[in-house]
Order: sequence, then structure tokens, then C-alpha cells
Amino acid sequence: MSTTKGLEGIVATESSISSIIDDQLTYAGYKIDDLAENSSFEEVIFLLWNKRLPLENELAELKEDLASNMALHDGVIQHLKSYDLKSVHPMAALRTAVSLLGLYDEEADVMEEAANKRKAVRIQAQVSSVVAAFARIRNGKEPVAPKKNLSYAANFLYMLNGEEPKNLEIEAINKALVLHADHELNASTFTSRVCVATLSDVYSGITAAISALKGPLHGGANERVMKMLEEIGEVDNALPYIQEKLTNKEKIMGMGHRVYRTGDPRAKHLKKMSRELTELTGQSKWYEMSVKIEDYIKNEKGLPANVDFYSASVYHSLGIEHDLFTPIFAVSRVSGWLAHILEQYENNRLIRPRAEYVGPKNQTYTSVENR
Repeated sequence: MSTTKGLEGIVATESSISSIIDDQLTYAGYKIDDLAENSSFEEVIFLLWNKRLPLENELAELKEDLASNMALHDGVIQHLKSYDLKSVHPMAALRTAVSLLGLYDEEADVMEEAANKRKAVRIQAQVSSVVAAFARIRNGKEPVAPKKNLSYAANFLYMLNGEEPKNLEIEAINKALVLHADHELNASTFTSRVCVATLSDVYSGITAAISALKGPLHGGANERVMKMLEEIGEVDNALPYIQEKLTNKEKIMGMGHRVYRTGDPRAKHLKKMSRELTELTGQSKWYEMSVKIEDYIKNEKGLPANVDFYSASVYHSLGIEHDLFTPIFAVSRVSGWLAHILEQYENNRLIRPRAEYVGPKNQTYTSVENR
């Protein structure tokens, strides 16, 4: 029996949702560059779930369904208010709240295809509301109800800040949501499929995926990128800081990727948004610092920036608290997780790999007094 550490390079299933081939990311055959520049997040949700882009009436119906399902049950809001808000990380709050959403869904354990798709809409709608509500509650503010006339991206910012966002802010969040929506069989996506392969429910699958994303080797890189930029402080400090890190053999967050070899195709879109937003907010130093770091690491180590690197300064420029960066990642990636869960249900087989045993052999039991 041959083994591969971390299952690297192992093909575990067939999927028609997204692909990474020759360093090109596609959603159902559409290049990420095309989608990032032209599509709304709602179109991408429909694409991932249906393997095709929506017609005009289908897109309008999905937008209406999402907006109509964003409001949270009062029990969820009261639960969020019960947390020790000084110590609870938003990812822990999100993980618990999504599981709680299932308790208020009468169809939670109904496994018919139509019911699962209705639950997918509810989960996708409400995950953004959970993140926004938690962010406001911990700052002593009441949650803001969504507006039915706003897009998904605009509604998220509105629920977060209590005021309608500017067009560039909406564009930035929409682009970030599109770029993070799916990424083939990553750790959290695989976790969601393993979970529902037991025929567990959709809420369990999403809760399991959030739990995997919570780990620092998967989600959270953009939060740590921003921490690094703040430690650097000024553009002139960037290269000495990075050189010292490399001398000490410390990892530079947001650089390189497990799958991509020539570069993450998503990074350039957020790099552009970072430049525009930091100029708008008078904080160009974050962009300039990031470019210096990226160029140096690329030249010294051959590692280009990944999607997390520039998303840090994008979110920071939007005034978003740094520990919300990974939950926002989850708000987007829920769309991909749901697509994979629905696909797993379509042609399910219990996921049960084997392990190569490397422990002691031929042991003989002896009673405790003779050990």
C-alpha cells in the first residue's frame, strides 16, 4: 500500500464544479478572470449550483430568494448576544451559529433534492447575516436588517456598517466573493463532502467545513498578512523586515500556494482593488508595502502572491476588523461548499479511505500486575 502525506496529488473524486488545470482556475468551465471582471456573486452562486449561468429571470429569482432569506431568527441573535464577546473568535461564533441555524429550519433533516436546494439558499443568505450581526453585537450595536433591493455584496456591507456602501466598495466585496467562491477539493471542501457522504444533513456539512477553514493552515492567512503589514508600519521598513524574516527562516504569509506553481490567478484582481481602495481611503502605503514584499519574495524565492495577500489590504481599506477576514472568506466559500454537498448527494458513496499501519506488531497482552 503506497501513501502520500496530506493526500497531495491524490485524485479523490470526480467533479464538474471547478478545476485547476495548468494554473488556471475555472468555475464550471468559465475562467476566473472572466467571472471576476464581469459577473455578480449571485451569478456565480447559480453557476456553481447548476453548472451554467442563469437566465435573466433565474438570476432575478435567486437574488429575491437570497434577500428574502437573510433575516435571522431571533433565537440566533439572542444566542450571539450570549457569548463572552471579548474572547470568542468570529470563526468559532460562525461555526456554532451555522449549526444553530439548522435547529430553526423545519426542513433540516429532509433529504429530498428540492429541500436541499431550498436549504442551500437559506444557508447562503443567512451566513452573511450571522457575520454582520456578530460584528455589530460585539461592538455594542444592534444587528441591521437586510434590504431587499440591495445585491448580496451590498447587503453584507449594509448589515455590517448600517449605511449603504459606495459603488467601489460593493465592487470590491463582490469581486472578493467571486474569487473565493470555490477552489476544487481544498481541505474544507473535502471535509464537507466527507461529512455529507454519511448522508448527514447540509447544516452538518457546512459546520464541518467551517471547522476545517478555522484552522490556521487553511483560512486566516489574510488576517495574518494584515498583522504583518501593521508590524512593518511604513513602506521603507518592508524589505528589512522581510529580509530578517527570511534570515530567521520564518514563513511570509500570503506568498505561494500548494496547488499553483506559476502564480495564483485570483491575486491580480484583488491587487487592482487594493490599489484603488487604498488610494480612495488615503492609505496607499498598504498597497505600496505589499507590492514591495511581493516583488522581493518573487525574485528571491520564486513565490508569487496568492489570493490572501492582497485581500488583506482590500478588507482593511473597507474598515473591516481583521478577525472578520476569515469569516468573510467563509461567506463566499459557502457557495462552493454547498455546490459540492449537492454534487456529493447526487452520486453518493461513503468516503472511507484506508491507512497504512506503521505501529508495533505481534504484541502479547499481559495483566496489569505483571507489566
